[in-house]
Amino acid sequence: MTTAEPLPARWISARVRILLWLLVVMAVALAAVAMTTRSVLVRDVDHRIARLLAQETSEFTNFEAQGVDPETGRPFTDPDRLIHVFLERQYADTDEELLGLVAREGLSPAQRVQQREIAVQRPLHEDAAARRAIFAADEATGALDRPEGEIRWAKVSVARHGGEPEAAFVVAFHPERELARVDEVFRLMLAISGVALLMTTGIGWAVAGRILKPVRTVRTAAAQLTEQDLTRRIPVQGRDDVAALAETFNAMLDRLERAFAAQREFVDDAGHELRTPITIVRGHLELMGDDPAEREETVRLVTDELDRMSRIVEDLLLLAKAERPDFVTPAPVQLAELTADVFVKARTLGERDWQLPEVADGEAELDAQRITQAMVQLAQNAVQHTTAGQTVRIGSRITGDRVELYVADSGPGVQPQDAEVIFERFRRGTARRGARTSGAGLGLSIVRAIAEGHRGGVRLEPADAGATFVLDLPLEEPR
Repeated sequence: MTTAEPLPARWISARVRILLWLLVVMAVALAAVAMTTRSVLVRDVDHRIARLLAQETSEFTNFEAQGVDPETGRPFTDPDRLIHVFLERQYADTDEELLGLVAREGLSPAQRVQQREIAVQRPLHEDAAARRAIFAADEATGALDRPEGEIRWAKVSVARHGGEPEAAFVVAFHPERELARVDEVFRLMLAISGVALLMTTGIGWAVAGRILKPVRTVRTAAAQLTEQDLTRRIPVQGRDDVAALAETFNAMLDRLERAFAAQREFVDDAGHELRTPITIVRGHLELMGDDPAEREETVRLVTDELDRMSRIVEDLLLLAKAERPDFVTPAPVQLAELTADVFVKARTLGERDWQLPEVADGEAELDAQRITQAMVQLAQNAVQHTTAGQTVRIGSRITGDRVELYVADSGPGVQPQDAEVIFERFRRGTARRGARTSGAGLGLSIVRAIAEGHRGGVRLEPADAGATFVLDLPLEEPR
């Protein structure tokens, strides 16, 4: 396994990318909040100014309609007198001007002005051009942009007996101070947003590092993996997505470790078992003389060893294939028919007292070919450890949600110390090893692989005489 390649120079870590995205989102959100807040405040200022202008003009309109001259006790007939008396009774708000403009006096406000704390350098009562523009305007309200500052105004024209306007009552408001406060709040919010972004940077860096720590552990573990050491695992903490990633990675390492172990075991087993027949073949060929009888015997021995090597290779390949998920392909099978087929095929293996004591009646999801292969292997194993005329029983039965298929013989049996090892590769029981046992010790390993491929198992049942091997399988394939 090669070591990890160096990262490119332009590579940006996930931690930095997460932090950058977080900062972008935060900056956009904070800017949107600040802009929205400023818009709301500006709208409130506009509404307040509009209400103030409407209130002042409404008061003047009411006074014009209902007021009386304090000197005569009669309604006003002179616009100049009307405006003068009204302004004497008013008190202007901050940044507000109350003016009375009289046309015959050249729109001079004279003494008809009420004002207090005007923020601009040139208020309306000092700006003749602005007064003329407002007086001549057809609208009752409006805004006037000047280099000295904006003016929001409203006016009520006063005419003598329905003639041309001779005077006008004007309410002017200078919004610079109010807008400056809004801008101050906006700048304060921007400053707070900047501080929040700085705090988010620190907190986000720490949190992203904590979240990505298991990912870095996975990366470090992957970089340290070699074919000789696949035992490293990642500690799993919590129940979040990162923990699920660690569990998935550990499961992958488990599969890799099993695959490499199976590969090494296959190579070791193949080398161990094939070394002996290769040595025998080479030795006989090196010592073979010119005598025809000797050459014939040598060819016979070499052919026999080559056949044994071929069987070993086929068995090892079958065991290697057992690690694949498609090793077995279950399908609905009638157990009675399957058991009968196995019994018929097993009877050709040798002259024994073959018996079929019981047959299961039902259906199971099994790979019929693999189960037949396993049962015939058990029958072959029974034939190898019995003599002509001895009993070999084959049967099947259903117990709950399990199906059991068995092969029982009346041979010498299996020693207790061999009950576990006989299912391992190239292992044979001591009491059952004899001259007729020419196999490599892979038969029961193949049977176990087929049983485990069906999510089941194989066991050796205790018996007073002989050996009984049972395939214990589920009736239905687990979903």
